[in-house]
Amino acid sequence: MRAARLIKMVLLLQSRPAMTAAELARELEVSERTITRDALALSEAGVPVYADRGRAGGYRLIGGYRTRLTGLARSEAEALFLSGVPGALRDMGLDDAASVARLKVSAALLPSLRDAPVSAAQRFHLDAPGWYQEPETPELLPTLAEAVWDDRLVSARYRRRDGEVERELAPYGLVLKAGVWYLCARAEDAFRVYRVDRFTAVALGDDRFVRDEGFDLPGFWEERAAEFARSLLRTEVVVRLGGAGARWLPRVTDRAAAREALEAAGPPDAEGRVTVTLRVESEEVAYSQLLQLGPEAEVLEPASLRERFAEAAARMRDLYR
Repeated sequence: MRAARLIKMVLLLQSRPAMTAAELARELEVSERTITRDALALSEAGVPVYADRGRAGGYRLIGGYRTRLTGLARSEAEALFLSGVPGALRDMGLDDAASVARLKVSAALLPSLRDAPVSAAQRFHLDAPGWYQEPETPELLPTLAEAVWDDRLVSARYRRRDGEVERELAPYGLVLKAGVWYLCARAEDAFRVYRVDRFTAVALGDDRFVRDEGFDLPGFWEERAAEFARSLLRTEVVVRLGGAGARWLPRVTDRAAAREALEAAGPPDAEGRVTVTLRVESEEVAYSQLLQLGPEAEVLEPASLRERFAEAAARMRDLYR
């Protein structure tokens, strides 16, 4: 632990002209007294750490010292490719590896380029969860992430609607979608998708599985996500849309379903409205979605949904009378 901290301290000083004890303590998450002891230890080991006294003082390396400890370990290299998703790294327990990797890269850069990481971080940031959602880290995510990195088989208990089931899984990859973590794993010679927050227990096995080199995680996820979205749309409604309603439809309902409905619609009627057949998850969902279009949408079928909109329109009329 201390050796890793000393290396990180040297890399920090190598990537910047000078740093105060407070800055180093904050970066390394230790006390300023520990920084003083670490600086002394580095000096005794032959690393030329120089301490400037006074209010504007701090620590710096002298004599153009360059550490050769810039080679990336495998875990650091892998974490570096995920460094644009800081929340995901933290959730999977990889933020320390990514931090060291970034420092090693910074230390290897020319002096004129050392502000590149800070410059990029000040200009681009990825915030994965959707609005109005409090992101929660599943308790077993770090364990599953370790299994994914090491190609380790796991024994797991998974919560379904009909109760808990036990599975032996070969975890191939993790996906973060709209703030929710999913595991893509092989079970019983088939690839499946599991919500990480529904695992109730995960035990790492001693055996490793042989990864199918033909498995494409982005492609697999895109295909399964499309299948899942289509499987939810089990109900059809017929809607007559005004011009604004046709433009707004993709904003209030499934984009793909809205696009398909609009492309299949016939020409506008005498009032300039088009009639579409829209696939939706349920009448309840259709009601909440299409209500946002107000008078720009007239539900024609099913009759039960049309009656519900008529009642809503009557209540609105009474409110604004």
